[in-house]
Amino acid sequence: MSTYVYGITAGTHPALPEGTGGVGDPPRGIRILKEGGLAAVVSDAPEGLRPKRRELLAHQNVLSEVGAGGCVLPMRFGSVAPDDSAVTGVLAERADHYEERLRALDGRVEYNIKATHVEEAVLHHVMAQNPEVRALADANRQAGGGSYEDKIRLGEMVAAAVKDKEAEDATVLERALEPGADAISVGPESTGWLANVSFLVKRESAEEFLAAVERVRGDMPHLEVRVNGPLPPYSFVEPGPAEPAGTAAGGMDVGTE
Repeated sequence: MSTYVYGITAGTHPALPEGTGGVGDPPRGIRILKEGGLAAVVSDAPEGLRPKRRELLAHQNVLSEVGAGGCVLPMRFGSVAPDDSAVTGVLAERADHYEERLRALDGRVEYNIKATHVEEAVLHHVMAQNPEVRALADANRQAGGGSYEDKIRLGEMVAAAVKDKEAEDATVLERALEPGADAISVGPESTGWLANVSFLVKRESAEEFLAAVERVRGDMPHLEVRVNGPLPPYSFVEPGPAEPAGTAAGGMDVGTE
């Protein structure tokens, strides 16, 4: 039977609570595979696994349980190996890399910060900070709305100014939070977010980091700032030296998905 891999820990990592369940319906029982100084947190892989909400939460819950006891290198959802021996083989082959990553990430968690503009507030900023936009808006208003061409021109100018403001605010947000983190990882751009940044934070510094987030919210009320964390350090598990980026976390792309 195929083996589903949740994450990699040190072999001395504390045991998980008895009865911890993973993905699948019913949830598959969690097992620990050890090889040298490393361990993999696994379960049997259910057939036909799909990234549904329940399964994604099960994957994340296992990693949260593991992470509560110490450092874990999280695998992405859907990391499946042909069998247990394939997993232990990868642990043996890439032991130096995984052990280095565990040392580097020990005692640290990830906070993902996403931000977007409050539409009405950012439009107020754009009007206040751009005399040309404000002048055209005033002229259109005085002309009973302005011509079709002037309306189009105003819309394009506002859209460009908002885009510039998004880039500016993303930089300000990142610089305000960066001092409280050991590392940052900028996530992929997505519609609706002007910033999507993950911060690697020492556990003992988490309260200070979150206080900095609250200061940003106070200083930039035209932003909606969302915090997700603490999380296992998904964004900071680098691929191994022989693997391309973008495979399973930590480079352990041990099977098919």
